[in-house]
Amino acid sequence: MLGQRTFFVCVLAAFAAASPARSQDGPPAWAYPVNPPDFKVEPDDGKLRSVPDSTASFTVPQTRDRFFAPVWHPGDHPALPDIVANGRKPDVFACGFCHRADGPGGPENADLAGLPASYIVQQMADFKSGLRKTAVPKRGPPTLMIALAKSATEAEIEAAAAYFSGLKPRPKIKVVESDTAPKTYVAGWFLADLNNGEREALGNRIIEVPEDVVQFESRDTRSRFIAYVPPGSVKKGELLATAGGNGKTIPCATCHGPDLTGLGPIPSIAGRSPSYIVRQLYDIQHGERTGPWSPLMVGVVANLNDEDLVALGAYLASREP
Repeated sequence: MLGQRTFFVCVLAAFAAASPARSQDGPPAWAYPVNPPDFKVEPDDGKLRSVPDSTASFTVPQTRDRFFAPVWHPGDHPALPDIVANGRKPDVFACGFCHRADGPGGPENADLAGLPASYIVQQMADFKSGLRKTAVPKRGPPTLMIALAKSATEAEIEAAAAYFSGLKPRPKIKVVESDTAPKTYVAGWFLADLNNGEREALGNRIIEVPEDVVQFESRDTRSRFIAYVPPGSVKKGELLATAGGNGKTIPCATCHGPDLTGLGPIPSIAGRSPSYIVRQLYDIQHGERTGPWSPLMVGVVANLNDEDLVALGAYLASREP
């Protein structure tokens, strides 16, 4: 690992001295959805929930229990370790509750499937030590992760990391270039389509929504998403990711591998939620992620503006994971 790190340091040395870029408008609200003060979940209607291609059924309270990970498709993954399936009361929630039973997560958090176990362990250490924070502290998902990391044991973290790292990620995002997007609402730290037929100008944003919000809220691991991105952004992102944008940055493959699915302890960035990608790039730019590997990214993202972040998020989401 030391040899890989030395190589990356040498490759990125020319960029590492750059000063992080600063957005004048603050974090992009579309990438950091925050539940409104009057946010309330839909009341339990007493009916069992079901999802496509599954014989399982769960109550609404079960799908909202942070100490329970619904398993809709047991044939898709091995048996869940106890820490993933149930967590440990009162402070360590089930990993599979937020990240789902086989790790795909959603726009509000990370896709853990197939990530290097050492990377997952390091991120938990960074949450615990305060080296990994967020530009919008009042967002629920990172707040929960920070608290959980402080309570989880080393054995629990290693068990969860080993489980998720052994899973194969699946394509789950359809990227659509468009001048407009459906009007949305914040449905629990992520955006959801109002489904009233109304659309609005997209501008320099990515609007990422579940295809079926009830299926996603039921914590179905096979949930899929649509990401509306500006016209031409995928191609622009490809030029940045593969050629560095005429010296603005360096090709992502230098560290993340030729197919962007990871290299050694470096994580995959292909096929990931564009909302998540933009948050991480923004957080690194603004000093909110400062773990052991993060400094290597500071110079890489220093010269990227908001349009560049959108383009990279669009392109990476369009790739096979």
